[in-house]
Amino acid sequence: MIEGITLTPLKRIVGNNGDVLHALKATESTFCGFGEAYFSQVKTGVVKGWKRHNRMTLNIIVPVGAIRFVVYDDREGSITRGQFESIVISPDSNYQRLTLAPGLWMAFQGVAQETSMLLDIIPEPHDDTEGDRKPLEDIPFNFTI
Repeated sequence: MIEGITLTPLKRIVGNNGDVLHALKATESTFCGFGEAYFSQVKTGVVKGWKRHNRMTLNIIVPVGAIRFVVYDDREGSITRGQFESIVISPDSNYQRLTLAPGLWMAFQGVAQETSMLLDIIPEPHDDTEGDRKPLEDIPFNFTI
């Protein structure tokens, strides 16, 4: 596992009238404050990324569909520099929260039959100047499903 990635199993409470899916509690070690929560949808086969946050820790949950997250570490001094990590998260088969430390590149791909959705809980309001973006071809990874 890349240094700076934490996967936290989440509770799903099945109910006859609909399930309850836990996301994040202020008492958990990966909680680093609240600034904003937002949803992002991704259609089947579509890849979004690459993006790197320079200050913010991300707490990502997938309540709908299935999303493959690919993380790349190019941080100076990191013991996992040059490595990729690929993680599929879904409420049905691998319901976890993905926590990413600042400085890691991330791209994600919809891998469900339907449009998937993620929830990202970040410690500060979104700031366009806080992160960096690269075209997909700048960090070579085979996103073939």
